[in-house]
Amino acid sequence: MKRYWEIDALRGLMLVLMTVTHLPTRLTDPLGQPFGFVSAAEGFVLLSAFVAGLVYSRIGHVRGVESMRSAFWRRVLKVYLCHAATLLFLFTVITGVGLHIDQPAVKNLVSYYLAAPRDGFLYGLLLVYEPALLDILPMYIFFMLMSPWVLAFAMRHGWLPVMVVSAALWAAAQFGFSEWVYGLAVRHLGLPVPYHEMGAFNTYAWQFLWFSGLAIGASRNAPGMRPLRFPAWLLVLAAGVALYCFYWRHTGINGQAPFGGDVERNLLFDKWLLGPLRLVNLVALGILAVRFGPWLMRKLPRLGWLEAMGSASLPVFCAHLVAVLLVLAFYGDSQTARPWWGDALLLAAVFTGMYLVARVSRGADVPPPADEVPTEPARA
Repeated sequence: MKRYWEIDALRGLMLVLMTVTHLPTRLTDPLGQPFGFVSAAEGFVLLSAFVAGLVYSRIGHVRGVESMRSAFWRRVLKVYLCHAATLLFLFTVITGVGLHIDQPAVKNLVSYYLAAPRDGFLYGLLLVYEPALLDILPMYIFFMLMSPWVLAFAMRHGWLPVMVVSAALWAAAQFGFSEWVYGLAVRHLGLPVPYHEMGAFNTYAWQFLWFSGLAIGASRNAPGMRPLRFPAWLLVLAAGVALYCFYWRHTGINGQAPFGGDVERNLLFDKWLLGPLRLVNLVALGILAVRFGPWLMRKLPRLGWLEAMGSASLPVFCAHLVAVLLVLAFYGDSQTARPWWGDALLLAAVFTGMYLVARVSRGADVPPPADEVPTEPARA
């Protein structure tokens, strides 16, 4: 299957932005949510879902649903092992360093593990306990586990029922559905992990973004597929929304909090709940990217280092987590712990390390079945 260098470059860009956001430097706030009230996490999840829909639906159409499921399981196992290794690195090396030098940032990060080591270790491996920064891969694993069943259903019945259910779950999440499910788990299963230690991302909300990307990617393999086209009025509207949110984000006195201290109104743009106005901002940017992205890619020079990181997104993502955890252990979470030149050297060292990981991992992060899919359809 053809590999899209544009997608790799975009995923590489999302990894760069996430790294800048997670590393405590003077660039953390200015470059957080750089395009409006949308972060790199949304772009990374959407692109990952698009690629999954594109690759695995092709396997389903050509080799059959069982081969598609097997390909998903192999990918899930690889992602889980990467997450488990990162988690063990946090519980051993980072926690040991943090306790030795009495680093508050580390002790806050693993507070539940320090209070209940056995439960923290067990429920961490079970993807229930998710310390901050280590909550994206568990969500990705959950979505990948559900995806073969959803894709198989959509291949038979279409995407409309899937997206209706997904939108309903997203809406329920805005009104406390996750907390209600957590209450049931505590009451009937005796779950000991506090709610706030189960990851910042609301899975019931973010699944809508994942399945939207999965549907768009899978639709590219549908018979009679046509390029996505948007009417002129929608492009004008999307441009207006995107420009206004960009202006609001970078000129407003509240920075990344659109309404300052107004908690209720900020929920409309909330990242963790994927608030409704945040979705509007994201859709506007997506429409503009689809319409003008190909033209922009033809005008800009290809950046091989971005493509390399995007094509090896899983190991590079884990490398960025290791770097961020080491910085937290030795420097803490202060954004002004170093002078400007120190921040510049730190960022240069981290990005060099991520690029080297990408070069070493080149080809290792590509699902093998996708490259081996035959051109003729599988026989029944």
